[in-house]
Amino acid sequence: MAQYGQFLQPRILQANTQLLNDLKELHVARLALIKDRTAAKNRGQNLINPLLRKHNSDRLRQIECQMKAVDEAIMALVDKDAKLKARFNILVSIPGVSRVTAFTLLIEMPELGELDEKAAAALSGLAPMSRQSGRWTGRAFIAGGRAIVRQALYMPALVASRFNPDLKAKYDQLKAAGKAPKVAITAIMRKLIVLANALLRNNRKWGPKPA
Repeated sequence: MAQYGQFLQPRILQANTQLLNDLKELHVARLALIKDRTAAKNRGQNLINPLLRKHNSDRLRQIECQMKAVDEAIMALVDKDAKLKARFNILVSIPGVSRVTAFTLLIEMPELGELDEKAAAALSGLAPMSRQSGRWTGRAFIAGGRAIVRQALYMPALVASRFNPDLKAKYDQLKAAGKAPKVAITAIMRKLIVLANALLRNNRKWGPKPA
């Protein structure tokens, strides 16, 4: 851990610890509800008994209501803190980054905006790593980092590869070069986290590059 910290060399954050703890607790609850929702949907596909199907439908509605309440509680905390709200507004200005993605990044990667480009990619587990042994070199792969952050960036990367002009151009370039769709999307995820880090560091919202 000490060596990892030396590699990242983060600046000291002046964070509201209690606020971040409250947000983290809510987000853990949200992730648990997502798992419950997936399990309930899977159960519903195999249920035949009318009573059990009704119970399962009721549970799904309850989960959706609870997730809505948790999301509202998270946003209420974000809105109460001026610095956090400003960071949130910067993140949602990026095409493809939804409200849920933005608060996930704020909660699960509070260092964002305080890192250099390589450290941001490494901390999110999106930095390419090479497998080497003697003269043999294998394919580069991604590993480590914060899985929750990677998961949160997957759908935004899909959206960005279609609607964010800069990232769409990068995605098309990778596909034209023969890269597999999964590899191209991972590259867009890495671009997104690097972009988010740069915008937060410079305290500015996203804007299209001049033609």
